[in-house]
Amino acid sequence: MFNAFNVVLLTVIALTMLLPFLNVIAQSFSSSEAIINNKVGLWPVDFTWINYQYVFSDASIWRSFGVTVYITVFGTLINLLATASLAYPVSRQEYVGRQVVVMFVLITMVFTAPLIPNFILMKNLHLVNSLWVLLIPGAISAFNFFVMRSFFMQIPAELIDSSRIDGCGELRIISSIVLPLSKPVMASLGIFYAVNHWNTYMSALYYINKPALWPLQVKLKKLFETDDISIDPSSQVFSSLAHTSPEGIKMAVIMIATVPIILIYPFLQRHFVKGMMVGSVKS
Repeated sequence: MFNAFNVVLLTVIALTMLLPFLNVIAQSFSSSEAIINNKVGLWPVDFTWINYQYVFSDASIWRSFGVTVYITVFGTLINLLATASLAYPVSRQEYVGRQVVVMFVLITMVFTAPLIPNFILMKNLHLVNSLWVLLIPGAISAFNFFVMRSFFMQIPAELIDSSRIDGCGELRIISSIVLPLSKPVMASLGIFYAVNHWNTYMSALYYINKPALWPLQVKLKKLFETDDISIDPSSQVFSSLAHTSPEGIKMAVIMIATVPIILIYPFLQRHFVKGMMVGSVKS
């Protein structure tokens, strides 16, 4: 009975997350009349590709998509490099002052800077209205730092010592021994960092005022907020669609903003599960 209850409970929880997603998919493939009349449920009504045709023809949406891809790829690389560079030294017993560094990181995890001082800092660093403001300030997550540090602590000290005896420097040890052994935790934290960058919203909203630098989430928010859908005056089909029912276009943009990051997980699932289990054994 306990197992049956768990199955029913988890099925209900899964449906609460899956059914709205199916409704978004259905609306993105439905006609404007069906959406306006609330006829769309879990299956498209009057199936059409017009919403995606509009999205694919809108240069501003693809520009925002490109910005999101850029900050996701390069931001994740910066995150992993910075986190590993800090986590590895403080994971080894021979490095002096590691406990002080860990304490400082823990303080940043507990106490965060208010918005206004943070904005003033970003402005004084000349990061406002640049993509660097989405990449540099959050280069190291305190939580991910502790996960990676726990993983590094489980690498045998004898392995590191033997490589030093063989003449390896610290950079060679990290590149040839530590990082190859750290694929699980790198994949796990890479997913965390990538999802965070892909869903960047608040930071971009606060620090970026140029529409050309808006990531996809901010573009989507502006789309929902004002219904300001740019249209090509020469296209009567798209003009009519944008004015009569922008909901289908919005749902198509949501799908484009959601599907790519979902597709990454199956390729990293094996490393993700292993990395989280191993990285959580010690603290």
